[in-house]
Amino acid sequence: MNAPLRGLYAITDSQLLADGRLLPYVRAALHGGARLLQYRDKSADAQRRLAEATALAELCAEYGAQLIINDDLELAAQLGVGLHLGQGDGSLAAARTRLGPQALLGATCHASLALAEQARDAGASYLAFGRFFTSQTKPGAPSASLALLEQARRRFSLPLTAIGGVSLDNAGSLLASGADLLAVVHALFAAPDATEVERRAHAFTSLFTCS
Repeated sequence: MNAPLRGLYAITDSQLLADGRLLPYVRAALHGGARLLQYRDKSADAQRRLAEATALAELCAEYGAQLIINDDLELAAQLGVGLHLGQGDGSLAAARTRLGPQALLGATCHASLALAEQARDAGASYLAFGRFFTSQTKPGAPSASLALLEQARRRFSLPLTAIGGVSLDNAGSLLASGADLLAVVHALFAAPDATEVERRAHAFTSLFTCS
């Protein structure tokens, strides 16, 4: 956690990145400037998940990015990488103890400053708020507002992640309201080819140099 947590936060989707797209699309996103990558796969195929996460960890190391595993403390500990926990996915404090003080540990806070306070106190490295816009990944998630993000920016010194329907059209408003990280799924990976993924990643990354 030497470098500040700021930039494009790419999140994988097992359907969008099926049929051999996972590694080439992720490489394109990293080449386009993604600083964090979350491996999100809810399947029960532990062997495949380990193989994919291992390959993603190698890619992230190649590009100087950081890998975060979604909701699998054992896999994160096995690979020595970061972890993101949603509400109900397990204890942040226990994960911090298991992974150590330097590991990246993210927490879903929805639209709640109270949840964010709890996450901060439990040892979270960053706080994730959302959904801010209509989300194809989690359409039923609670809505968060730009005003809430501004309040969180004033209250917390931890990096803030904005998630939920983030696109190139609305990303600027999130950055202006205090987001440090833009977590993107569909607007990055719902692409016809890896070249387009890289173009989109570059476009998101360029927003941070202007904000």
